[in-house]
Amino acid sequence: MTFEATYLGSNGWFIKFKRNNVIIDPWLMGDLIFPPGEWFFKGSLEKEISIDKDIDIILLTQGLPDHCHIPTLEMFRKDIPIICPRSANEILEKIGFSSIKILKPTEKTHQFTLSFEATAGAPVPQIENGYIVRDDEDNSFYIEPHGYLDENLDKQNLDAVITPTKNLELPIVGSFVKGADVIPKLINKFNPKYILSSTVGGDAKYSGFLNKFISVKEYKEKLNCNLIDLESMQSIMI
Repeated sequence: MTFEATYLGSNGWFIKFKRNNVIIDPWLMGDLIFPPGEWFFKGSLEKEISIDKDIDIILLTQGLPDHCHIPTLEMFRKDIPIICPRSANEILEKIGFSSIKILKPTEKTHQFTLSFEATAGAPVPQIENGYIVRDDEDNSFYIEPHGYLDENLDKQNLDAVITPTKNLELPIVGSFVKGADVIPKLINKFNPKYILSSTVGGDAKYSGFLNKFISVKEYKEKLNCNLIDLESMQSIMI
């Protein structure tokens, strides 16, 4: 066994390694609302998502509501280790978490049998995090939810890359999720066995002013890679 990846929808993933389990950017219950309010942008789950497995670590890529979702995080025990960017720290402290490890790009940490290396992610507007995660048997994946690749990373072979595979675009602003643009770069950088499509899937409905203007751009070139597009709560063994 290497590891099992389960898609939770939106940006969320559950990764089961041999000895430890990680949940990433979970949105499992309640609405997703961006300031200044639901009239601007609101996401609603078709149904709450239940995780019946032990979770050892919470990994957050950003401090924004669709990555650091307060109603979901309030469900977890408050002593669970959390790895996150600085943008999420104040939110987590207010919820009451007691074991928070803040990482900046290039910084590393170990928890249990896993190592985490933070990489430079999306500027929204501050630079948020991607991560390279490895277990003690060198099983590995990279994750970044907006399609931004840290060009300073060394070339290396990873088992999987978790990334958006489509662009999300707004008039004037352009692409704020660059999945379609980043795929060739990820393949060249990491030579992954699998690319797992993320960020724009799952069983949720979106509404509000902003949602009316978002358009989607697909990646149309043929890929020499296993691109996996999972439905919500589907899993794959890597």
